[in-house]
Amino acid sequence: MRKKLFLSSALFAMALCGPAHAGMDEAKAFLDTEINGLSSLSRADQEKELQWFVDAAKPFAGMEIKVVSETIPTHEYESKVLAKAFADITGIKVTHDLIGEGDVVEKLQTQMQSGENIYDAYVNDSDLIGTHWRYQQARSLTDWMANEGKDVTNPMLDVDDFIGKSFTTAPDGKLYQLPDQQFANLYWFRYDWFNDEKNKADFKAKYGYDLGVPVNWSAYEDIAEFFTGREVDGKKVYGHMDYGKKDPSLGWRFTDAWLSMAGNGDKGIPNGLPVDEWGIKVNDKSQPVGSCVARGGDTNGPASVYAITKYLEWLKKYAPPEAQGMTFGEAGPLPAQGSIAQQIFWYTVFTADTVKDGLPVVNADGTPKWRMAPSPHGVYWKDGMKLGYQDAGSWTILKSTPDDRAKAAWLYAQFVVSKTVDSKKSDVGLTFIRQSTLDNQHFTDRAPKLGGLIEFYRSPARLQWSPTGTNVPDYPKLAQLWWQNIGDASSGAKTPQEAMDALCAEQEKVLARIEKSGVQGDKGPVLAEEHDLAYWNAEAVKAGNLAPQLPVANEKEKPMTVNYDELIKSWQK
Repeated sequence: MRKKLFLSSALFAMALCGPAHAGMDEAKAFLDTEINGLSSLSRADQEKELQWFVDAAKPFAGMEIKVVSETIPTHEYESKVLAKAFADITGIKVTHDLIGEGDVVEKLQTQMQSGENIYDAYVNDSDLIGTHWRYQQARSLTDWMANEGKDVTNPMLDVDDFIGKSFTTAPDGKLYQLPDQQFANLYWFRYDWFNDEKNKADFKAKYGYDLGVPVNWSAYEDIAEFFTGREVDGKKVYGHMDYGKKDPSLGWRFTDAWLSMAGNGDKGIPNGLPVDEWGIKVNDKSQPVGSCVARGGDTNGPASVYAITKYLEWLKKYAPPEAQGMTFGEAGPLPAQGSIAQQIFWYTVFTADTVKDGLPVVNADGTPKWRMAPSPHGVYWKDGMKLGYQDAGSWTILKSTPDDRAKAAWLYAQFVVSKTVDSKKSDVGLTFIRQSTLDNQHFTDRAPKLGGLIEFYRSPARLQWSPTGTNVPDYPKLAQLWWQNIGDASSGAKTPQEAMDALCAEQEKVLARIEKSGVQGDKGPVLAEEHDLAYWNAEAVKAGNLAPQLPVANEKEKPMTVNYDELIKSWQK
């Protein structure tokens, strides 16, 4: 009897913890006040989708779950607005924590290693797809949706509508993560300065070709030189912006596909195969076989060394002096202050903060004085290669999370990416994940104030931008090696070649430890025999591949530019 009374009291307490009411009245209020017609669905279909959430959540009413993501505007909106709306509609209370990106990975790692359920779901970068597939500690969402999670899988989810679906699909063809937000690394430039008649005439007189969006690094370099020290609107400006402090954020600067922009790795979309943009090579079973050129990799190959050399050269010659001591967070806001002509490596996540009224880079009518465009490529780059990085923060549910909590978390994850919600969320954070949202007339209307973001995401060019792929077998262990080694090149302690030699050697130590442990089974590394560059290049050519490429005699190729307005027109055709 005492036990029954205790259980009754506990259930009563749970009921008191949950919202007093949850259901379609709350759903309709949310649609009226928050969504307010901004959805890819009709109002009738919005209500239909939310009715499904109301019904599916009934077994979990009163439950409290915890999820986590990094701190960006999109996730702030989820944490502050959507989590409460979800609780009001379903009766499931959500604590959506916002922490640093590195902290998210650390929590995830801890849960994977300990088996302790720290969070019920994570929004972690799809860069970990190779990790999740090999360690098999994340639930295969494909299997989950067909089996244990079938009763809590939204029939209107429409997985094929997600533009980043290929990023979260492993070599076994299964989905391990569901995209929640995406942003790309693009080229940013002052459209007004590039169209100024005197700037155009002076540039043409000095370099012999038209000032425009650079297609290759040679043109980017000329433009950086042209603007650095030039007086524009009464003040001295710079032709380039970057950051160089030896800090974990320096690692993202390079793992986020800088080497692929130079021409490192092989052809392949979304990632190069058999050698990816980290320089890691896999065999026909997707087993990593090496990172160094000596094992057929490309992390320390000519294209990679060229990428680091140009980074250092441009940072020193064409960026503000303080940039060398800045981190990612410190450098990010600088272009919006009005003294930077262009930036080759600019995250579109900064868009919302770079179109605010009153900024020196925004016109009185709210249109930006700047534009974004595809990144220029280095001398080693070939058609068919990826051209840049795209962050895809994606929902991941670990097997160590109990089924009932996993189901409740999966409901929340689907709610914040649902067609009902996604257009409004995208309007706030500008981190697009759905084709149906991109096609929304609202974003056609808003496009003139977003500097080319909508045009890029609607263009075929976006396919050349992708996250880290499946060649990377343990992202947390390997990613931390980058900032430490490239930081040595940035500080001058090592040459670019020495830094990349050290990096690939350390990556191979990690691969060797994983191979020896056998923890990844038949998906884990199998290191290849060592040979010289000429041997591996000949093997690559014989197989119809590229990496590792031989050194190019003249790394200053003929510069090429394109008119931005003509580029946009070609996309629209």
